[in-house]
Amino acid sequence: MIHIAPRIETPRLILRPWTMEDFPALAACWQDLRLVRHIGDGQPHSREMSWGRLLRYIRHWQMLGYGYWACEEKETGKNIGGLGLQNAGRDIAPALLWPEAGWTLIPEAQGLGYAREAMSAALAWADSELRSPLCCIIDEQNLRSIRLAEKLGFRFSHLADYRQKSVQVYLREPPSSAA
Repeated sequence: MIHIAPRIETPRLILRPWTMEDFPALAACWQDLRLVRHIGDGQPHSREMSWGRLLRYIRHWQMLGYGYWACEEKETGKNIGGLGLQNAGRDIAPALLWPEAGWTLIPEAQGLGYAREAMSAALAWADSELRSPLCCIIDEQNLRSIRLAEKLGFRFSHLADYRQKSVQVYLREPPSSAA
């Protein structure tokens, strides 16, 4: 069975499947130093890397039944980033055991509550459909993402080595198994 990302609406946002038409916005997002400073090596991504990311976002749903949504402002129709769940096959130690949550919004959309609004909807979907623990990795310098993760129910678990760097791993139990 081939899956596609379900369309989810929140009061201000639309979470929808990625399309080829989203490539310019995705490439611009990942070329912005303000966005990538706490991700990976902190360097902007090339258009080639963003192209691979777009294909991965689309294919992820088809292969695993979950993935990333394109995040669009209802009022403007503007693509403001992406978020969701993935299995990135990371070469990380210790290995990640659960689907990994992530969110990236363009700097102009940050600080408006959009990430919390969108991720709350994505996590509600995951709680209903996946019913499994989730994890996320966050650079210790990324205080905004750490605060958001904690508001979303993620709790610090441990440090892990990823690409010769220490990252913080956070875990979130599905509500039905949280005691």
